Amino acid sequence: MKNSLFFCYTLSSLFLLWGCNNRSSDSEKKAKEANRAKIDSQMMGSPSAESLAVIPSKADADFLVEAASGGMTEVQLGQLAQTNSMNKQVKAFGALMIKDHGAGNEKLKALAASKNIILPDSVSNHQQKMKERLEKKKGEAFDRAYISMMIDDHKRDIRAFKSAAKSAADVEIKAFALDNLPILSAHLDSALNLQRKMGIPVGPLPYQ
Repeated sequence: MKNSLFFCYTLSSLFLLWGCNNRSSDSEKKAKEANRAKIDSQMMGSPSAESLAVIPSKADADFLVEAASGGMTEVQLGQLAQTNSMNKQVKAFGALMIKDHGAGNEKLKALAASKNIILPDSVSNHQQKMKERLEKKKGEAFDRAYISMMIDDHKRDIRAFKSAAKSAADVEIKAFALDNLPILSAHLDSALNLQRKMGIPVGPLPYQ
């Protein structure tokens, strides 16, 4: 009887997982919903202590999902800087984003795979809208909007990575967050330096 109940719950969880994947068109939200359903399913049926040790927390899974979505965004916007900017320094900054976040994305994919965590296959709807707004800008207008966005993004990233480095339940996820903090801080410093050199005013984000 107990096995039958567990089978029924597992089956219902799989249907829930399928339903979550089809309910939202936002890749980031879909990944979060799928991970939560999977974790709930894994937690049922009185898992052993060994099993519990390898089941990720929902907070850890959410962090990796958001980091993956953010990393993809940084690469795509860095590529956009190569075509829409006329400023060598902005192009160089964009190239750095492609290089560093591209490498970080690969490490993140490997980490997520080892934890059986689903990652988004594209950026979130919000990030896509920001990208589309930037695509319409060229030259100096693009530079001002792009650098302002990079400052805003990296400030938020640093807050999220600091939180994970301190509070993540999984030691490897915690180490990933800690290892990437110096890189994110260096990116923020570079973006702030460009902001000062280019005389970009501090205020409402020009890409909104």
